[in-house]
Parts: sequence; C-alpha cells; structure tokens
Amino acid sequence: MSTVMNARTLSPLDRLLAGIERALETVAGAPEANRASPAHGIADAEMDDAERHHAAGLMRVNHTGEVCAQALYDGQAALARKEENRAHLQHAAAEETDHLAWCAERLRELDSHPSRLNALWYAGSYAIGAIAALAGDPVSLGFVVETEKQVEAHLAEHLDKLPAQDERSRAVLQQMQAEEVQHAENAQQRGGIALPFPIPQLMHVSSMVMKTIAYRV
Repeated sequence: MSTVMNARTLSPLDRLLAGIERALETVAGAPEANRASPAHGIADAEMDDAERHHAAGLMRVNHTGEVCAQALYDGQAALARKEENRAHLQHAAAEETDHLAWCAERLRELDSHPSRLNALWYAGSYAIGAIAALAGDPVSLGFVVETEKQVEAHLAEHLDKLPAQDERSRAVLQQMQAEEVQHAENAQQRGGIALPFPIPQLMHVSSMVMKTIAYRV
C-alpha cells in the first residue's frame, strides 16, 4: 500500500503544496547541501573591512541568484508538460539547493546576511518560470539555457571582482559556474530552443537590476 502511495502521480494541488514548502525553506529556512562546500579545507584569508564588505556583497548577489534559480525551476517544474522534463528540472533544482546552501554558509563566514528582498525575488522568478512552462517545454527548456548562460557570465564577472585572496568564495563560485554550464547543456540537449528577441535582453536587464539591489540590500 505504501509503495502504491509513494509511486502515485502528484496532483496539481500536491505540487502546489510542495512548492509552497520549498519556497518557505528557500526564503526563510536554512537549506542543507547534499555535498560539502568546495570551500571546505581552504583557509580563510585576512581581508580588511572594505574587502570583506565587497566579498559579502558579491556573495549576497549569488545567494539571491540561487533563490531565483530555485523559484524558476519550481515554477517550470510545476507546469511542465512531460514528466521526464519535470524530473530534469527537479534534479537541476537539487544542485541549485547545494549552491544556495554554499552561498549562505559563506555569507555567515563573512559576517553578513542574505538579501532582505529574497521573498520578492522568489515570487517574481516563480511567476516567470510558470509563464515559461505555459509556453511549452521547448520554450521552458530554452529559458533554462538562456538563464544559465547569463548566470555563467555573471559568475565569471564575480570571479574577477572578488578580492584576490578570497579563495574560499572563489572555490564556491568556480564549482557553481561549472555546474551552471552543465545545466544549460543538458536543457539544450533535451530540446530547449533559442529564445526570440527581446526576451534574452529583457532577462539581462532584470538581472542587472536584481544584482544592483541585492549587493546593497
């Protein structure tokens, strides 16, 4: 009987309730990583107040980016047409949970905090993910491809901007960058299509707004 219950297909209501639970855990909880942080084993370097403040601002942006990634994947998975694509999105979201936990851990080490607007970022990103899913799986997967490409580019930018001696933050971002590239490639292989103009440009602008605000708040 329990096997049947565990194997049953979740209803839209089931997925909604599970999504609310994940949202609360992402925004207000303390998600646990399934893998150790790439920073483990690396000594924390001496930084002055300005350097620590700057590193914390960058890691807060990356933490917020992972909150948005969770929301996007949850919104897309909730309305995915094919079960295999839903499973793919949920697997990618699990890796993003590791990223979220790693960034949160690094923020604590830097005596800083996540963005105070994470609930807003989550809600907006979930809505965008759901809208993308409503357009069909090829568009939804194409949205993953474009999102991850833009995230990979901004992680490269942050790797250049980190204080040179902050190897702990650097190790986290390098691992995240490699996995974002893999997420994009996987989504493209599953049939993700190129998004038409001006969607990628609008995504870039909204990302710039988020990064500017999250660095400070």
